[in-house]
Amino acid sequence: MKILFAPLIGTEWLLLLAVLCALLVGLCIAGKLPGALWRGMAALLLLAVLANPTIVRERREILPDIAALIVDDSPSQQLDGRADRANAAAAAIRARLDNIPDLQLREARIGESTGGTRLFEAAEKLMFDVPAERVAGIILISDGQVHDIPPKALYTKFSGPVHAVLTGNPGQADRRLSIAQAPKFGIVGETLSLRLQIDDGDPAGAEEVRPAQQRAGTAQIALRLNGGAPTFHPVAVGEETELRFKLAHAGPNVVELSVDPGPEELTLRNNRTALMVNGVRDRLRVLLVSGEPHPGERTWRNLLKADPGVDMVHFTILRPPEKQDGTPVDELSLISFPTRELFSIKLHEFDLIIFDRYKRRGVLPFTYFDNIAAYVDQGGALLVAAGPAFASGESLYRTPLAIVFPAQPTGQIKTGGFRPQLTAVGARHPVTETLVGANSFAADGSTLDPPRWGRWFRVIQTEQLDGKKLLSDADGAPLLLLDEVGEGRVAQLLSDHSWLWARGFEGGGPQVELLRRLAHWLMKEPDLEEENLHAVYSGGQILIERRSANLADVPVLVEYPDGHSQLVEMTSRTPGKWRAQIEAPQSGIYHLRDGRRNTIVAAGDANPVEFADVRATAKLLTPVVSASGGAVSWLRSDGVPDIRRLTPGRDMAGPGWIGLRENRQYLVAALEQHSALPALMILLLFAAALGLAWRAEGR
Repeated sequence: MKILFAPLIGTEWLLLLAVLCALLVGLCIAGKLPGALWRGMAALLLLAVLANPTIVRERREILPDIAALIVDDSPSQQLDGRADRANAAAAAIRARLDNIPDLQLREARIGESTGGTRLFEAAEKLMFDVPAERVAGIILISDGQVHDIPPKALYTKFSGPVHAVLTGNPGQADRRLSIAQAPKFGIVGETLSLRLQIDDGDPAGAEEVRPAQQRAGTAQIALRLNGGAPTFHPVAVGEETELRFKLAHAGPNVVELSVDPGPEELTLRNNRTALMVNGVRDRLRVLLVSGEPHPGERTWRNLLKADPGVDMVHFTILRPPEKQDGTPVDELSLISFPTRELFSIKLHEFDLIIFDRYKRRGVLPFTYFDNIAAYVDQGGALLVAAGPAFASGESLYRTPLAIVFPAQPTGQIKTGGFRPQLTAVGARHPVTETLVGANSFAADGSTLDPPRWGRWFRVIQTEQLDGKKLLSDADGAPLLLLDEVGEGRVAQLLSDHSWLWARGFEGGGPQVELLRRLAHWLMKEPDLEEENLHAVYSGGQILIERRSANLADVPVLVEYPDGHSQLVEMTSRTPGKWRAQIEAPQSGIYHLRDGRRNTIVAAGDANPVEFADVRATAKLLTPVVSASGGAVSWLRSDGVPDIRRLTPGRDMAGPGWIGLRENRQYLVAALEQHSALPALMILLLFAAALGLAWRAEGR
């Protein structure tokens, strides 16, 4: 209730009248006139009526305070029974708050995000429309692994107390693997290094750390490149260590690292980590040996020289065997053929060796062909573009290279125009399946239409021993064969007329694209593998594509980041190609296997920050909580704290209890106004005062 004045006349006039009344009454008193006191009383009543005092009463509605309850539901909360404790604590806190009058509860559950556990961001969103004077406080139920801790300057931005109720065990430790430094890209075949560290981990936030001698020890690191076989490296625990590796191919390479379980483990997900390294191929070193000058030789040179990524060494053997002029061999060329250096000392420095219409002339001894065969077996690449000599006694097949060839010559050469065509295998093989102008096949394997490219006029007749036949002549004779030999690869092109396509004869053909794909297949580019398993992550889903030249329809086994597996049935799209799509609910590395091929795909963050450290800790939240006047309590040892309402300025936490601010804010719903001076009473009093003054003066 309040008393307000609403003068019936202007305030300045009321003041002037009050002064005049005071002077008149004062003169009367000074002159000892009878009735002066009653005259003063009448003047006072007159002034009171003119001042018009009013009694104002407010009808108030109490505004409830707002409290926020944020429950951490991130993946680290699923460990060690934390989620159950969090749910039980949330239910208990919710029940206690329901019994507190004038208090409203807002609640949010925070799951996994790309930025980790973001509780403070959730609190801001939950309370963005609440005035600061109505905030009762914020209660966080978490394991303490929070990744959006505000900077120190903003610790006090929360107008109410912030309390943390921790679900984990403060005494637990966990082994974890972390990468300190890693390359983003590297040159294929060159040695790269990364730095990593293994920590067996004292309890997070522990005040005392075990002595270094107690933490000493070694652990075994397994390094796996692109899902291949692992290599093992002993690493000292607690020390930063360098590991070296080489990229297998150009483009994205996935490097996986894993460590054996430690003496204490909360999860094995942080025992593994992965990184993407983009492979860049250095200049491709190609050795091209032409047996004799011919129209297609310049086509080879132009093709290889046009590629800035190719470093070519080319030699052409000019001396025919019938030339007997006595000229020494080392004087027949401007640059001598460094056979020993190329085929013995530096052979393994070449990425690809091409023999173009080569025939034996005694220039290369059999020892060097032995070296080339060993080079292929150990991972090298060999391409042979055969000419008429391949069917003769001077054939390369009459050398130690015969053991790596997928076909042997019959001694016959077939001439006459024909259009090269895809075989059934070639229609499914990535080297030839999408060549422009190729013939197509029906579902039953029959040819639908003939090829639409120019003719060739010579093919070396061979008997196929191994490998895959991708191109043939009109009668089905092998024209292009691919084979894998040991760790290396071999391609046989059994005609020397591919250059006709480059010259545009009868419309030409895709010679450049064919030879480019051949070179890349020989270099083991993943996109050109006939047996391939590929996966791509996008929009929360993984698209799986499987390719197989043998038409085997097999399911794919998918291993999720948390370790459980799922068998995925594939759907046939075209002969030799299958596809499937699955949900990817977890961030991390997914492993896929089909029995022959392995691959991996990173969904979201390959190394989720949520699993970088899963130990329950008070260290991160304590500064913010303390600055707000709140407290940190552990459910395992302290239980669910009691909740009290306290006025601002008092301590907001104590042993076994936490406080929420009682702001006592209200809203004025209505105002009631009444005159403080009843008119009839004032009139009677005023008349009585004047009558008494008159009576006193009349005596």
